[in-house]
Amino acid sequence: MRIGFIGLGTMGAPMARRLLEAGFEVSVHNRTREREEALEALGAQRAATPRECARDRELVITMVSDTPDVQAVVLGEDGVVESMERGGVLVDMSTISPATTRLIAAALADHGVAMLDAPVSGGSEGANNGTLSIMVGGEEAALERARPALEVLGRTITHVGGPGSGQVAKAVNQVIIAGTYAAIAEGLALAMAAGVDVEAVHQAVSGGAAGSWGLTHRGPNMIHHHYPLGFRTRLHRKDLGIALDAARELGVAIPVAAYVEQLETSLVKRGYGDEDVSNIARIVREQAGLVEEA
Repeated sequence: MRIGFIGLGTMGAPMARRLLEAGFEVSVHNRTREREEALEALGAQRAATPRECARDRELVITMVSDTPDVQAVVLGEDGVVESMERGGVLVDMSTISPATTRLIAAALADHGVAMLDAPVSGGSEGANNGTLSIMVGGEEAALERARPALEVLGRTITHVGGPGSGQVAKAVNQVIIAGTYAAIAEGLALAMAAGVDVEAVHQAVSGGAAGSWGLTHRGPNMIHHHYPLGFRTRLHRKDLGIALDAARELGVAIPVAAYVEQLETSLVKRGYGDEDVSNIARIVREQAGLVEEA
């Protein structure tokens, strides 16, 4: 299968690498062109534009930052729509607006191209290890064509409905993460303030009903006050904005997510936007009067 891959950031670069290592023929494009070089060394073909990246490709994957970026890469000048052949499949693995996803899917359908919205969860660890959870919206027939590539990238591939459904599932995921991380940060701050062995408390609660992926993999970040990627706080804040917009449209109250979005906005303004999103513990510690480590 010939694949075009657009967007080589923290998530996209290891995903493209995995496809190359699995034996797919891959062309790559990134707005910051230097990021293509490491993949070229592994056998990827570099493309100057999204249009060039998509030429003669059966499958094109996009993994970029935000809704306007996907619109530009897919439908803009030199976008993939200008070169994808009828019968091709575009898989957008970014996290963007469900409503805009449906508009892009309709525009591609007019050109005979199927679209899957397939955002992911699992962080940079999942991207590197091929263990992402992939939430797919779109036609089942298109998913079956894309499945050989997606199976290299993810451990779980779930078809959740028509166009935009994958993005709705990702919004749900980000809302749950927001509440989970806030609760973990508050619980660990309570242990710190009480002066008990926080490492021991973490071990104890991880084995019970409070246990979760977030507690296991991000609790240590909060204990040691060190927030390596992960998943960038500024991107999670963007994702929560998408979820909050969808909730307003549907008349659903999600106050915990709104609260966390405010905390993340503060962290971004203070220069912590490129740390892992578990850095919500920074503010929780401050509010608890706990002194930050040097």
